[in-house]
Amino acid sequence: MVNEFLTYLSTEKRYSKHTTVSYRTDLTALSYYLLTTYELANPEQANYPMLRSWIVSLSDQDMLPKSINRKIACLRSYYHFLQKKEIISKDPTLKIKALKVKKSLPVFVEEDNMINLLDRVEFEDSFEGIRNKVVLELLYGTGIRLSELIGLQNNDINFFQKTIKVLGKGNKERIIPIHDKFIELAKQYNQKKKSESFSNNTDFFIVTNNGEQVYPMFIYRLVRHYLDQVTTVDKRSPHVLRHTFATHLLNKGADLNAIKDLLGHTSLAATQVYTHNSIDKLKSIFEQAHPKS
Repeated sequence: MVNEFLTYLSTEKRYSKHTTVSYRTDLTALSYYLLTTYELANPEQANYPMLRSWIVSLSDQDMLPKSINRKIACLRSYYHFLQKKEIISKDPTLKIKALKVKKSLPVFVEEDNMINLLDRVEFEDSFEGIRNKVVLELLYGTGIRLSELIGLQNNDINFFQKTIKVLGKGNKERIIPIHDKFIELAKQYNQKKKSESFSNNTDFFIVTNNGEQVYPMFIYRLVRHYLDQVTTVDKRSPHVLRHTFATHLLNKGADLNAIKDLLGHTSLAATQVYTHNSIDKLKSIFEQAHPKS
């Protein structure tokens, strides 16, 4: 039933390949635990105490609560699927509660540092140099996810309407506006890409020096290389630029619902985490400007 469940996730629920692989890994680990601890060969027969015991064992191994909660989400999804298919009559995960997770504020790059990076750091007038700047401008200028950047295709850039079309989580499309400077940069990039005369004519917008679709580690290394030049924040990843995009918009007075739509969040709760950074800035302004502070 595990294979059928994973097929259901990828085809009907449209979960990403990464999530599907993670769920397979979790269920394999659960099966091994049930077999070695309870001599139970079939996870479908597991009850609440057995599942709770597995979760406790993960905690005893000093696994982070956030990671354990992801495994709990996998269990809930799997046993709900089994109940839906009438394989089991009672869901053994109903009493399982998620662990409390200490919320951390999103890491972001200060506005002056981003201006230094995009307006003052020199990028070579070559395919590689222009491509690298396009990547940074896209991540910071639109807030798209790493997977969305990698999947972006040439025809997703609408130069006339000044928008890009992004395929997000759950295969949900959203339209994000782009500014005039990026349009000019993107046109310049396309010209450089054509002049390279790559042997493979890929439809993907961002490509490697060999003209192939970029991959996560490629973008990680690129982003870190440039952020190293302008900031000392602990995290210097593509996702930090997504956080930076949202934080800067909010600090400039953008509506939270609009930011939610731009980021592709399904609920406002996921976007509200950025308000904490904005409140910190308001407090700083208050302390500097208010006569009674």
